[in-house]
Amino acid sequence: MGRISFSCLFPASWHFSLSSQVLPRLLIPSIRQLLFIGLVFCLMGLLYLLLVAGKGHVSWIRKENHFHRHLARVTDVDATDTSNPNLNYGLVVDCGSSGSRVFVYCWPRHNGNPHELLDIRQMRDQHRKPVVMKIKPGISELAKTPEKASDYIYPLLSFAAQHIPKNKHQETPLYILCTAGMRILPESQQEALLEDLRTDIPVHFNFLFSDSHVEVISGKQEGVYAWIGINFVLGRFNHVHNDGEAVVEVNVPGSDQQEALMRKRTAGVLDMGGVSTQIAYEVPKTVSFASPQQEEVAKNLLAEFNLGCDAHRTEHVYRVYVSTFLGFGGNAARQRYEESLIRNTTTRNKLLGQHVGETAESPLLDPCLPTDLQDEISQSTQKLYLRGTGDFDHCRQILQPFLNRTNETQTSLSGIYQPTIDYTNSQFYGFSEFYYCTEDVLRMGGDYNASKYAQAAKGYCATQWKTLRERFDSGLYASHADLHRLKYQCFKSAWMYEVLHSGFSFPTNYKNLKTALLVYDKEVQWTLGAILFRTRFLPLRDIQQESLKGLHSHWRHSFSFVNNHYLFLACFFIVFLSIMLYLLRLRRIHRRAVQPVISLL
Repeated sequence: MGRISFSCLFPASWHFSLSSQVLPRLLIPSIRQLLFIGLVFCLMGLLYLLLVAGKGHVSWIRKENHFHRHLARVTDVDATDTSNPNLNYGLVVDCGSSGSRVFVYCWPRHNGNPHELLDIRQMRDQHRKPVVMKIKPGISELAKTPEKASDYIYPLLSFAAQHIPKNKHQETPLYILCTAGMRILPESQQEALLEDLRTDIPVHFNFLFSDSHVEVISGKQEGVYAWIGINFVLGRFNHVHNDGEAVVEVNVPGSDQQEALMRKRTAGVLDMGGVSTQIAYEVPKTVSFASPQQEEVAKNLLAEFNLGCDAHRTEHVYRVYVSTFLGFGGNAARQRYEESLIRNTTTRNKLLGQHVGETAESPLLDPCLPTDLQDEISQSTQKLYLRGTGDFDHCRQILQPFLNRTNETQTSLSGIYQPTIDYTNSQFYGFSEFYYCTEDVLRMGGDYNASKYAQAAKGYCATQWKTLRERFDSGLYASHADLHRLKYQCFKSAWMYEVLHSGFSFPTNYKNLKTALLVYDKEVQWTLGAILFRTRFLPLRDIQQESLKGLHSHWRHSFSFVNNHYLFLACFFIVFLSIMLYLLRLRRIHRRAVQPVISLL
């Protein structure tokens, strides 16, 4: 009777043999059994692919996106590769009150994912400097000669055209957006200036430019653009959040969904300039109003918009509150305060027959100036002499009436409507004067702590002016801090504190305010938010092209990660087929061995 032998020399020598009579029961399964075993192994392989490879692929995609987002912050300072044919460009001209600036932006081709926004960055020249140019004065100075508007803007556009590849000009959108200086002009003068730009620019430049690309934007629009730009740089519009990142529950505006959406918490913006103060933040919950009048006012302060390219998707729909307060900037507030001092002191002197503040020998005591600082203020023909007493708390107290607060609920400065802020789950960034007040002299920029800030401001105000000058001459303050900052730091410290805590009602134990000049070492302009919003539909073209590639493109994109799993499965099936073939061979051998025995019987 035939026998079949098995042997192996590694890792240890062994040998055994089986008779063909035993094989049918142990190693020679039927065809049905072979098919059943094969089906089981196939199901196991598919299950492995779905549970392990699929899960790993998603995890890898998230890690790769997270890596590229952080890498972008590093490569963002590299020179822009203008030889890259997949790079797109865009221009925004900011026509401000004191001058105009052109900003050149660029972005790679959209990846085709409708959930993601364009990766827009500021273009950098060969020296890694941002491609920006500024001219003076503001375009509003040409109000009486509007025919010169295009000549005025020509140097900016010519500068930008030199940096953008010529073959890209016709697909490069150009936006000319005018702000504060133009807003104060009569509408007829505004339109005359804009019409000259609309008519002449297409004659000299081949940029993607239409009549709607030049306009005077409102303070609300400017605030929304600033909010968009800052949150884009912070990565708050990427909704693939990692463990530990703050999220917020959002009732999406205009959505029929009953369930709230959980997504990354966005950052609010506080900005105090010389003339005005602005606040902008997302309102995640549906708002309610105390009265119909308040609701009507709120319509002008709440902006609802979709940053995504698909109007039917709601993941990038935001409701943002924006309010600008003219006269509440640091310098404008000081001017209002000085006018009040002159007016009240003059009236009091007349009533009481006194001469306080009329000479340097009998100055008016001002708690908002550093101790013993002598100052002189004037209004028309009236002059007033001041001497600082450096009383921070008293200064705060006498500044409160200048906030124009009312007793109405959900209001802030001048009784303007302000939606409720969830101070337990929110974050704000303070720019301009919020940063200068905390950093230039007090050296406390960054994470804001109200009690420490008040204590430091109190100490500064109480310090003798002579001592402050000595510290200034010794270089103990920020390099850009000047004597004007030293003189009015006490006033501005108190004003900032009151605007934040009494005006906007931030609690003194609020821990999520960061004062900053830059975000990730970059100065974020509202123009970034403007081009993000205005080019939001451009990804549709790339998404349509991506969809035409079909599954082939998907597998090619995925292979870089799951190739190890596919290789494992391929080896698995090869081994499985080898075993099956070997078992079939054994089956034939067995039949040949059994046939002679049967013929003898």
